[in-house]
Amino acid sequence: MRWINLKPSRTTGLILAILPFVVVLIAYAMGSAARLADNPGDKLLPGLATFADAINRMAFVPDQRTGELFLWADTSASLGRLGASLGIATVIALLTGMLVGMFPYFRALLAPFIAVISMVPPLALLPVLFIVMGLGETSKIMLIVIGITPIMMRDLAFKVRDLPHEQLVKAQTLGGSSWQIAMRVVLPQTLPRLFTCLKLQLGPAWLFLIAAEAISSDSGLGYRIFLVRRYLSMDVIFTYVAWITLLAVLMNLALDWLRVSIFPWTKGSAA
Repeated sequence: MRWINLKPSRTTGLILAILPFVVVLIAYAMGSAARLADNPGDKLLPGLATFADAINRMAFVPDQRTGELFLWADTSASLGRLGASLGIATVIALLTGMLVGMFPYFRALLAPFIAVISMVPPLALLPVLFIVMGLGETSKIMLIVIGITPIMMRDLAFKVRDLPHEQLVKAQTLGGSSWQIAMRVVLPQTLPRLFTCLKLQLGPAWLFLIAAEAISSDSGLGYRIFLVRRYLSMDVIFTYVAWITLLAVLMNLALDWLRVSIFPWTKGSAA
């Protein structure tokens, strides 16, 4: 039998999925042990016990000055910014994507503009946003919105245009208005793709969030990472990076769960 036709069992698949993580963990532990053996005060690759201490210090020990639990306060600040940004981007992308995908006049007007602005590097606009909107929350949220909305608009517009033309013709034959076609034919088939768009843009959204918090903020996961870097606190940095990764994975799984729960027919597909 050819390798292309071999499929792992459920147990084998689980083992194979876990294996790379185990290999990375073992490689890190070996590298850390080697460096600490030469220099017990080495900060570049702290030991696993040091990570446990960092987690306890950041998540469970209140700060003596403010009384805050830094990990949870930073998480709350970052997720608030991220949630607001994703909400704004979702509304804009859905409305604009449907308009561009459904109506030729809107497509002629907006499609070239969206294609161009989607190529603008958002991080290059960060200084402009800080100058125009100040150093508060608005500029950070707008950076994420500008960074992910154009790509989502293009993706949703392509999804709408890919809908079978026969459906639109049949809806018109039955007397459906443009509004009725949009609400009853286009929207139900576009919403599952919206969840996929959000999944694909989670990575860039986190990137823009961390960049904005690193440059100008007094709270947030990105702020804390760049604050402690001056002390070479790799235990805190690695802990925060792992926590951000876990949050992104959980958000990804939550979006998948919501999509399948609301639209059961999309199970096993990319919508």
